[in-house]
Amino acid sequence: MSSSTINLITGANAPLGEAATVKVTVSCKHSPAELDVSCFMVGSDGKVSSDDYFVFYNQPADPGRIVQFVPKDKLNSEFIINLSALQSSPIQKCVFAITLDGPGTFADVAGCRITAATPMNEIIYEITEGNAETSLVLAELYRHSSGFKLRAVGRGFHGGLKPLAEAHGVNVAEEESSSPAPAAPTVQAEQARRHASSAMDTSRSQAASTAAGAPPAKLNLNKIDLLKQKVTISLRKKNIEQEKARVAVIFDASGSMYGLYQKGVVQRAFERVLAVAASMDDDGMMDVWFFASKCQRMKSVNENEFENYVQNTYANPRLFGGLGAGNNEPLVIADIIKKYTKEEPSGMPTYVVFFSDGGIYETKKISKLLIDSSDKNIFWQFVGLGNADFGVLRKLDDLRGRVLDNADFFALDDLDRVSDEDLYDRLFDEYPQWLKDARAKGIVRT
Repeated sequence: MSSSTINLITGANAPLGEAATVKVTVSCKHSPAELDVSCFMVGSDGKVSSDDYFVFYNQPADPGRIVQFVPKDKLNSEFIINLSALQSSPIQKCVFAITLDGPGTFADVAGCRITAATPMNEIIYEITEGNAETSLVLAELYRHSSGFKLRAVGRGFHGGLKPLAEAHGVNVAEEESSSPAPAAPTVQAEQARRHASSAMDTSRSQAASTAAGAPPAKLNLNKIDLLKQKVTISLRKKNIEQEKARVAVIFDASGSMYGLYQKGVVQRAFERVLAVAASMDDDGMMDVWFFASKCQRMKSVNENEFENYVQNTYANPRLFGGLGAGNNEPLVIADIIKKYTKEEPSGMPTYVVFFSDGGIYETKKISKLLIDSSDKNIFWQFVGLGNADFGVLRKLDDLRGRVLDNADFFALDDLDRVSDEDLYDRLFDEYPQWLKDARAKGIVRT
């Protein structure tokens, strides 16, 4: 029987026929960096059932060896897929993706294609348009009636291999630095090691290890890495994923907050905002304030310093570092304005997340500060914790006299009950419009 060639365009599909196996080849003619190719063996929910079903250079086969990764060189890789075994498995789709391991985007990559070859036909999908992303979902091999089809996807994805894996449900093992056993390599460590040795030898060695029954290595991503992926999704929804800003967080440290500090709620809130800073801050640092009757600036922090930050900063939250028990929002708001407009002026936007559990009564002073700073490059995102008296914050939309609407507010009955996805969507509800308006008026210049 003669074979045929089928060329797909984005969104199109073609049947693989009745072949027992298929060879899927991913190749490019030119790339500014080495290419990492991966296959996600997902269920009907689009997620892997465990990270054993994430096949890539550091795990070249799934437990049943339905999909096997065969590296060629830095621009070419293959997957051998046992369609007979796939048919009897619970796997619904095999998603093939490619990631740049180094500088550049896929706008700099030329001649990228994926080919599915069986004895009966050859299905080819070429990426003809450059994508300004660092990862691409190339194609999906999926069930159709009693057989399988290949669908051309060509969807760009920002953030590299880590968030791409997380988006497909890869479970992540935490790093344990105190263990004497060899640690499962992080994506960053593995990529750095591969730059220092032969990618071919590395992959062959790992394939031999897997074949001998050694447990597959896991991705090691910390808590902030996982949250950053969700931040990226929210930023992409708002079309601001490329925007940079200075990021700050302010925590109410008044006496009524004591329980939230003791229960770790403030630490978890800190981590969730730190992921925002790690994703969009111009230098990856987050500025931090605590306030009660007084306020205090803390040392700026990056994503590698998140563990026990609140406990280490406020070892005894009942005393609140001598800041007092009441609320003095105007004091900390004025200090923030001073820092970003007088001490460290910049044309870059400043995104401030302000947590409070209420008791806000300085309506006139807060209003004046927000009105006076409305021509400055500062956006205020107030978040209320609990069902309390938030005073003027509930009426920000009615605050007259501002050059721009420079603030938003929402209250949460229980911060821990709000999903990360919902929280980030709400945090970025009004910020994109302010950013657009501030840029149009020359308030934001970068």
